[in-house]
Amino acid sequence: MQSKVSIIQEVPEESLPRERLLAFGEKALANHELLAILLRTGYRDTNVLGLAMQVLSSFENLAQLKLASLVELQAIKGIGQAKAIELRAAIELGSRIAQSTLPKLGQLTSTEEAGQWLLKEMRDLHQEHLVVLFLNSKNEIIRKRTIFMGTVNSACAHPREIFKEAVKYPTARIIMAHNHPSGDTTPSGADLNFTERMIECGDLMGIEILDHLIIGDHSYRSLREEEGLFE
Repeated sequence: MQSKVSIIQEVPEESLPRERLLAFGEKALANHELLAILLRTGYRDTNVLGLAMQVLSSFENLAQLKLASLVELQAIKGIGQAKAIELRAAIELGSRIAQSTLPKLGQLTSTEEAGQWLLKEMRDLHQEHLVVLFLNSKNEIIRKRTIFMGTVNSACAHPREIFKEAVKYPTARIIMAHNHPSGDTTPSGADLNFTERMIECGDLMGIEILDHLIIGDHSYRSLREEEGLFE
């Protein structure tokens, strides 16, 4: 069996930034390594890492690189029109991403407001759906996600599936809802146990579980208001 060191030594130098990104993530890479991934290849007697260093040394800082024109980029040895265009496109995309914001689906003033909204959306579903609203610190809904769709008498989901989604966004609070196709909003033992587990996990994660709503035909039930689980 080959050692890890020998395997790395066999990787071409131009591939090392990609290998490092796969192994350690993009944040572990230096600026010239990230740039080398975009450039892909070097030129005669200079590998892609060397070319990336040349590009960076041609500007005082990354802010100056961001402002570089196609003409300025092509003035660097090893940067032709194709590479210059790709760099400009990558820079512009990065700029647009930096200026973008997460879409908001509205701001909630109460869980009752959420209950009325979800009642309209979920009361006619024939299977149980577990829907989660992810809220920021201003109670703005930044994500609405159906976590689980089950049979007409079973809706099971592990807390990790919800919190895995929550940590992708600036989530401060969560409202959960699932429907009972029978129309009866009486919570089952499984509903109560799941809610308790979610509250415990939320306390550990620093994400508040605002409520768990059970949606029926014409009404919904708030477990926060009626079951005393949130005390």
